[in-house]
Amino acid sequence: MSQRQSYAVGTGLFIALGFAALGYLATQTTSVANSSRGPSYTVEAHFANIGQLKERAPVKVAGVRVGQVQSIVLDPGRETADVKLAIDQRYDQIPENSVATIFTSGLLGDQYVGLQYGNSKKSLADGGTLALTRPAQQLEEMLGKFFGAGGVADNLGGSYTVKGRFTNVGSLSVGAPVKMAGVAIGTVQSISADPVKLDAEVTLSIDKRYNQIPDDSAAAVFTSGLIGTQYVAIQPGGSPDMLKNGDELVLTQSAMQIEDLIGKFLVSGSSSGKPADGAKADGDKH
Repeated sequence: MSQRQSYAVGTGLFIALGFAALGYLATQTTSVANSSRGPSYTVEAHFANIGQLKERAPVKVAGVRVGQVQSIVLDPGRETADVKLAIDQRYDQIPENSVATIFTSGLLGDQYVGLQYGNSKKSLADGGTLALTRPAQQLEEMLGKFFGAGGVADNLGGSYTVKGRFTNVGSLSVGAPVKMAGVAIGTVQSISADPVKLDAEVTLSIDKRYNQIPDDSAAAVFTSGLIGTQYVAIQPGGSPDMLKNGDELVLTQSAMQIEDLIGKFLVSGSSSGKPADGAKADGDKH
């Protein structure tokens, strides 16, 4: 066999092995490897955004596969995706208040559903629904979290709205988190300017689980970190009556602007050190 023929055979074998390796990797990173594994039961989850999630994508707990995505359909009349999950029968002790989140395998891998256990003593039953979900992360949301915006699990099962008026909302935007004691409990639903009262009316959508917030609570616009995004913080009051759907938060604190902070710092420094009086006294000596 000539040297040229040997080179051609070696090149062909190398290409064949390359295609074989790609085929193996494809079966390990796509839904081809996610076939059914015995008896299972079905639960539903509703997502605001499924990204590139596909049928037969794995369902995992602590990184371990416990089932697969059975079907994905759009809920008629709503902007939510109904996802049915087929969970292996041997994993029948998943708490019913567990959180379902759509993750991505690695940097460019396929997406899958990850389950984070809740603390309920009741387990998911066949035909049950996971009320708490987190959608697929978009690039804009990931950048927002990098700057400290945070996020909250979507409770598509229900929420209630309350309103608050602010003289200045700063850079607060729709979708920003609403927090209490640092924990996200809802999102900013809308922001509009009142042409009569000349202030900003902010509508907050709060998870129905947090229905014991006193109606004399205060709402303030804070900033996450030094240059992070802004959010609404609720500081509970002491009233025996609780906030209800459609109520208004009377006590509010507007966003602090950098000019206000600098002004307060200068005024505080002037009143404590009294540099103006000291300068005048030095002038009188001459």
